[in-house]
Parts: sequence; C-alpha cells; structure tokens
Amino acid sequence: MKKLEYSIFTIVFFFGMFFLKAQTIQPDWKKFQSGQASYYSRRCNGVKTSSGKILNADSLVCAHRSLPFGTKVKVINLKNGKSVIVKVIDRGPFGKGRVIDVSYAAADSLGLIKSGVAQVELWLQKP
Repeated sequence: MKKLEYSIFTIVFFFGMFFLKAQTIQPDWKKFQSGQASYYSRRCNGVKTSSGKILNADSLVCAHRSLPFGTKVKVINLKNGKSVIVKVIDRGPFGKGRVIDVSYAAADSLGLIKSGVAQVELWLQKP
C-alpha cells in the first residue's frame, strides 16, 4: 500500500511541476531590426537627451531613430550571444549602418566596450 501511495505522490508531483513550469509567463519577443550598435562615451554622462531625461551611464538606456520613448528593446550581440534589455530615451544614432546607441552599462553587459561597435539584433516585446 505504501508503494502505491508513493507512486501516486510521485506522479502527481512531477505532473504538477510540469504544469506549473508550463504556466510560467514569459514575455514574447519579435525580431525588429539588425545592424550595428555603438555606445555613449562616459563623457556623455549627465547630458540632457531628446526625451528630456538626463543620461546616466550606469543605467540601461539607448537611443533609436524611430521607436517611441519608453519602448523596451532587447539587444543581442550576435558575436558573443550576450543580451540586455534597454529603454529608449534618446534619438540617434545617425552614423551609417548604426541602428542603436546604448549606454555604457548596457555596452558593458553586451561585451561591446573593447570593440566599440558590434553587429546586433533588436527585439521588441509583443503587446
């Protein structure tokens, strides 16, 4: 009888864990754009951005030409697979082939500091 109780408990436990894991809500992302990313120099720390916010080099923020201010963007470095989620607070970049400028902290998370520029993909959270 104890083996039967143990077996039933085991089955219920594992199916319960599977069900709970399947119910975990993960935000869906869709690919938006690819191109080169660069980053703000630490010297830009404290400057006023296009949105009126002050740039903090230690925050996870970015500049994009067309996305609305406040949009969250997942940036993936295609060379090393590292990613970071940043918030749009400025306009730019305006260099050819560049699709996003990220803050120093975001660049550090992406492994972008040494190279200065990297090929990236931008993903937007589905509404």
